[in-house]
Amino acid sequence: MKPSQFHNNRKEYNWLIYNIGDKFFEKYSKYYKGRLVDLGCGEAPYKQYFLQYVNEYIGVDWPNSFHNIKADVFSNLNDKILLPDDFADTIVAISVMEHLCEPERFLRESYRILKRGGIMLIQVPFQWWVHEQPHDFFRYTPFGLFYMLKKVGFHILTIEPQSGFFTTLILKFNYFTLRFIRGPKIIKSFLRTLLRPVWYIGQKLAPLLDKLDKEWYLETSGYFVLATKK
Repeated sequence: MKPSQFHNNRKEYNWLIYNIGDKFFEKYSKYYKGRLVDLGCGEAPYKQYFLQYVNEYIGVDWPNSFHNIKADVFSNLNDKILLPDDFADTIVAISVMEHLCEPERFLRESYRILKRGGIMLIQVPFQWWVHEQPHDFFRYTPFGLFYMLKKVGFHILTIEPQSGFFTTLILKFNYFTLRFIRGPKIIKSFLRTLLRPVWYIGQKLAPLLDKLDKEWYLETSGYFVLATKK
């Protein structure tokens, strides 16, 4: 089971970013254990995937989200998370921190509810378009992530760029051209048909071209982070 196969946002113009996510989720799968808390779960697209590895899945989100929320616990992630101390064995926060106006508070609360020896998996965008406005506040560098996580007490295991320059460029191009698909239904269908092979070829070529980029962290689409509470 691939993590993204149940994700409604996986489309013909952006499947590459979900393939990348699948690769990282699989890479870190040995860390998933016990009770997993999905902070900012939204529609809980990864629930069935994580339940392959953990005993219990608990989704947390706030009720005013743009998504069709499927949370087990409602909490404003900029404030107190309504779970007890030392509650979770594993925490995931996927594409969440950019939407929080109080990210340090969020990390402190995550640290509080995580058990000692537990793992937190974070994914954040870096070179990515503004989305879900006005609730889109930050983009993070690896140095900013390291600083904030260390400040609240986490021990950082890894911070990895998820793509190189060419993947970032192609995805930006695809989202940019998508915004030109307007007008009557027949026109939109024609434009989408015209762009579909361009989107496909670009997403096929980009990972190969990324091999030319020796410093992915400079122009990546985002980062994956693993941290633990000692």
